[in-house]
Amino acid sequence: MEKTEKKPNIIMILADDQGPWAMHCAGTPELYTPNLDRIAEQGMRFDSFFCASPVCSPARASILTGKMPSAHGVQDWLRSGNLDGEKFAAQGKENPYFEGYKQERKPISYLEGQPTYTDILAQNGYHCALSGKWHLGNSIEPQQGFQEWYTIGMGGCCYYHPDMVDHGEITVHHGEYVTDLITDRALEYLKELGEGDDPFYLSVHYTAPHSPWEKEHHPAKWIDYYDGCTFPSIPNVPDHPDLRTGAVYGTGKREENLRGYFAAISAMDEQIGRLLDAVEEQGLADNTVILFTADNGMSMGQHGVWGKGNGTFPMNMYDSAVKVPFLISWPGHIPANTVCSEMISACDLLPTILKLTGLSDKQPTGLPGRSFTELLKGEQKEHRDEVVIFDEYGPVRMIRTKEWKYVHRYPYGKHELYHLVDDPGEEKNLYGLPEYKKLVTQLKGRMEKWFCTYSDPAIDGVRSAVNGSGQLCRPGVYAIYEDPFAPKGVE
Repeated sequence: MEKTEKKPNIIMILADDQGPWAMHCAGTPELYTPNLDRIAEQGMRFDSFFCASPVCSPARASILTGKMPSAHGVQDWLRSGNLDGEKFAAQGKENPYFEGYKQERKPISYLEGQPTYTDILAQNGYHCALSGKWHLGNSIEPQQGFQEWYTIGMGGCCYYHPDMVDHGEITVHHGEYVTDLITDRALEYLKELGEGDDPFYLSVHYTAPHSPWEKEHHPAKWIDYYDGCTFPSIPNVPDHPDLRTGAVYGTGKREENLRGYFAAISAMDEQIGRLLDAVEEQGLADNTVILFTADNGMSMGQHGVWGKGNGTFPMNMYDSAVKVPFLISWPGHIPANTVCSEMISACDLLPTILKLTGLSDKQPTGLPGRSFTELLKGEQKEHRDEVVIFDEYGPVRMIRTKEWKYVHRYPYGKHELYHLVDDPGEEKNLYGLPEYKKLVTQLKGRMEKWFCTYSDPAIDGVRSAVNGSGQLCRPGVYAIYEDPFAPKGVE
């Protein structure tokens, strides 16, 4: 793959809160995703791909840096540090989503000084462009190697009232659907980049299918498509006892939530089709790697949870939250219509992208991930059987083998142990049973040794008061506020 005469272009399509199950080709037949299925048919689908943290900002930072949250310092979704709230509120640019800019103080570049694969690509001849969600601090200024920059003021937005950042200014687009706006700008970038001589990297970061899911937030075409659907593929079980998002079971909210969630995905899929068509029409398909994934997974009723890792407190590490969809195509290089079941971490993306682009020698040292390009060639390596996945969300950590999953919540629990061979649905917690005490000690020891290797003690998440309510500034020794995290209960 590294011997290609011209370095391949890369298009990274990133969804927001999309569960690994949430594609037609992944086993949800009532979900209409012909264009995601099209990428899968033209390339490879991974069904055991894991995010580094089951919440957006830490997961996105890990994709870019190849580091775990306790090494890059983004440990929860960023409630503050995205922009100068006072400045833009005074201009009447208040975001109608969530709390507007009330939590925003001054912009913080959370990844400043940390090399990302986009930095490396840009330093080696790639033209890098972003259209869509950033949510890694300082949304106003291009950074980390990106030359083109079209994003959202904060992290989320109302779908029909997005606050879009363009050349350092914010415009609130009342009545315009953010998924379409992101695609429109991405297509403009694609046309310009495709006509240039340099290889390009294009990030297309949708907010879909993140909430809100009420019918007024999505095109009537797709709301109507799912109207009356009973969503038989999705569990309909009582709410999880630790659910923090409000009662759903038996309230009628299940169908409303799923209708909006599915509508958001199908609307996004339709726009992805425009991107795929443009790649083919511009004659770029043969030398363009197309990737599709999500920042983190999502439970939409699985385990009685409605949300990601912070859909419960304490935060959860269910597979529906820590697994994400992953598709990749590159005609002539990746075998078409194949499925890979090997376990892969989002931290493996950086070394893989650098390998695909012939830049492995530029990789920063000391990273936990490794390239999976041999799997993209259809090759299987014996050492892949030994892959172990690690995840973290503040003081909650997970170690997962193909057979076992252990979740440890520092310092007091609740802890969980699942035998995934007999219990793939993670329904029977074996923690506390005497016959598994030795196994728990072994798994916990292995996990702690790994995190000692790949964490920075100055910002170690096990010493952070992360609770799923959001991060206000850099943590640990870099904190500029007394508490870098919003208190529990602040939604």
